Amino acid sequence: MLTLFLQAQGSSPMMLIMMGVMFVGFYFLMIRPQMRKQKQEKNFQENLKVGTRVVLTSGLHGRIAQVQDDGFVIETLSGKLKFEKAAVSREMTESRFGDKAKTADKKETVTTTEENK
Repeated sequence: MLTLFLQAQGSSPMMLIMMGVMFVGFYFLMIRPQMRKQKQEKNFQENLKVGTRVVLTSGLHGRIAQVQDDGFVIETLSGKLKFEKAAVSREMTESRFGDKAKTADKKETVTTTEENK
């Protein structure tokens, strides 16, 4: 038993190098991609606009009716509900509705600008 400890003690510089390589590997394979994903989600949630169709983490589908500092008011078939910004999972407007969503957005902006005049 004593010989095992003496052998391990003799190879400690190599062991430290191996531990350092493992830490660097974990950083580039696990920690860094997770941080990048969190940053993308935060930017996505901050750049959502009124009228965007979204899916929430709970599976609820709706359209953003209002953007507030602490969350969104989502308009669903059952009415308007308020959710935190972190509850928005993904956008459904362009991925599901494609060109129809873009033309609808243009019509809405034209209508609102005409009403403001």
